[in-house]
Amino acid sequence: MEIVLGLTAAVCWGVADFTARFASRRIGAYRTLMIMQLFGSAALTLYIWRTGGFAHGLAWGWRAWIFAVFAGLLNAAASLSFYHSLETGMMTVVGPVSSAYPALTVVLALLSGERLHGLRGPGIAITFVGVILAAISFTPSSDQQAFATESAPQPKPRLSKGVGWAIGAAAGFGFMFWWLGFHVVPLVGGPFSVWVIRLSTFVVLLLAAAPVKQSLRLPRGSIWWLLAAVGVMDTTAFVATDVGLGLGHVSVVSVLASLYGAVTVLLSWIFLRERMGRTQWLGIALIFVGVVLVSL
Repeated sequence: MEIVLGLTAAVCWGVADFTARFASRRIGAYRTLMIMQLFGSAALTLYIWRTGGFAHGLAWGWRAWIFAVFAGLLNAAASLSFYHSLETGMMTVVGPVSSAYPALTVVLALLSGERLHGLRGPGIAITFVGVILAAISFTPSSDQQAFATESAPQPKPRLSKGVGWAIGAAAGFGFMFWWLGFHVVPLVGGPFSVWVIRLSTFVVLLLAAAPVKQSLRLPRGSIWWLLAAVGVMDTTAFVATDVGLGLGHVSVVSVLASLYGAVTVLLSWIFLRERMGRTQWLGIALIFVGVVLVSL
């Protein structure tokens, strides 16, 4: 079941992030992230209320609430970094870079006593290599192409716009999912932990808007459909991941969920015609090989 939940999260996050790219470039990363929290919170509130989850949540105790709110603060910082990377960079690059967060999650999980068996260890390693290759572009920039000559040397690998934000997002997500898997989900469960994260993320962004000089003006037009889609898909992925963290290995679930980077790369290649180099295709192939090994 952990395999299914991890892959479900990857697909949902991939679609959500692809959609968020359009919203971020229209109204900015900050407002996109804040408004999508409302749609995700509304859908999750309805689900928890219908299943009677709020009655159980009141009995957590202060320690569980503090741990869950801290996860929300981590999510706010990491998500804002990621949305900034979507706003400024190419999805075929920033998507895979941000999805490298399991490198930190797995290390922390192993240090916390988790053990991997069979081919899962090699599968995770191959997946990491695939993510790195998918993130690196060997194609020359527009400036390099303009001044290129026949005698010019081959273009060197480079990191494109938005990668700095994507790396920050990967570090934040890596620590957050370890924290969720070992300190939050065991206490409160999957859906309720996501609900607290959604609520605390929205409150943090709302209170920080004025100090960081971000507009809270409500957007107009069809952008609301994009924001709703991002909120619902992102929340679905979060719930699937947190439930998987409670049922299986934190390292395995986090690696499978991180494949959203490959999903965004493929969607960008299909719909946006963003170019992909041979190394990026090789990276995606290795990612799928790693998934198969992790699933055995």
